Amino acid sequence: MPHHVIKAIPFSTRLLQGGAKHIVAADKARARKFLSGVHPHGPLMRNKSHAHKHHHRAPHHAAGGAEDATGGAEAADPGSIDVTDAAVTYTMSVGVGSPATQYTLLIDTGSSNTWVGADQKYTATSTSTDTRHTVNVSYGSGSFSGTEFTDEVTLAPGLVIQKQSIGVASTATGFNGVDGILGIGPVDLTSGTVSSTSTVPTVTDNLFSQGTIPVESIGISYIPTTDAGDVVNGELTFGGTDSTKFNGQIEFVPITSTSPASNYWGIDQTVTYGTDGSTILSSTAGIVDTGTTLLMLATDAFQAYQKATGATLDNTTGLLTITEDQFDNLESLFFQIGDQTLELTANAQIWPRALNSTLGGQEGQIYLITADLGSNSGTGLDFIDGFGFLQRFYSVFDTTNNQVGFATTDFTDATTN
Repeated sequence: MPHHVIKAIPFSTRLLQGGAKHIVAADKARARKFLSGVHPHGPLMRNKSHAHKHHHRAPHHAAGGAEDATGGAEAADPGSIDVTDAAVTYTMSVGVGSPATQYTLLIDTGSSNTWVGADQKYTATSTSTDTRHTVNVSYGSGSFSGTEFTDEVTLAPGLVIQKQSIGVASTATGFNGVDGILGIGPVDLTSGTVSSTSTVPTVTDNLFSQGTIPVESIGISYIPTTDAGDVVNGELTFGGTDSTKFNGQIEFVPITSTSPASNYWGIDQTVTYGTDGSTILSSTAGIVDTGTTLLMLATDAFQAYQKATGATLDNTTGLLTITEDQFDNLESLFFQIGDQTLELTANAQIWPRALNSTLGGQEGQIYLITADLGSNSGTGLDFIDGFGFLQRFYSVFDTTNNQVGFATTDFTDATTN
């Protein structure tokens, strides 16, 4: 059974309305929501039997190897569709109904409900069924409420899901320029979001249960860009990995047992700065999240990073900024995740200078992508490795084995910024 590749689609830079201050505020609000873990519009505690199963390392997938990184079937020539980078996150075009209406949805590993109707309204077809259940989901920086339908969902020609739960928004806030969300987080995050229902299967759950993919996993390739327009430079692989998108082996770690990070794609990591290994954040729990733009660190870790870099807070953008001389001396951040150390180079720590205007920033100024999470370490969610981090690595979100994996790519050391 082959895995399936979807190449990410563009979405409009109008999502940057409000500039960097809006991005920082949205990421902080999202972090507060992750920390609260409030039922019914957020995650419940994962039960122990689910949280601790399958904490073994899956077979690695060396580049060019026949077996995928999650122990799945041999890769075939995958069908693919285009997908795109919007400077702050990624979206993809998803078909709903038959004949399908195409909706542009945010790709979100930090939530698990899939829904439409924020911009383009839902079109019912012969495959649409109104369950008459209400849906309410809050994301901290936005929310939606409406009615649950089940419908045929087409992610790609070979990725068609029957009777997928779809939220149809009657009201939605915080989602200008997109139609909704493709939720690919853990299924427990749907707890309490749909009336008269405990949880609803995610798109990945259904692809696996309907026999479309061999392993319930998603491989994600995001590539840095300096183009302010819509750029096709991302890829999702359902049910396996794409060995052309990473170097060497994918190293896996189990989902952290620390709450509330354990409710999400949570991992344990240590963050250090520079060749002398100055500690920014001691071994602690946080999450990996495609829906967060920045690299978010607990307040004390953020302050340690600011001190180490000599950066100052820019009041216009809300981001840390450094001078050219400081950039010349900027050292790498090192992320110890399991047995693997990932290096976020100096170039990877800055916002693409060609896109400063989209931030509301000044031409030629250097802005850092690291921001203050808003609470000190020790909360059980002390970092968010967001979009800016993920663009430099290949990541795998593996439900079958309850683990997250990373590998380096050709863009890990890119100097495009």
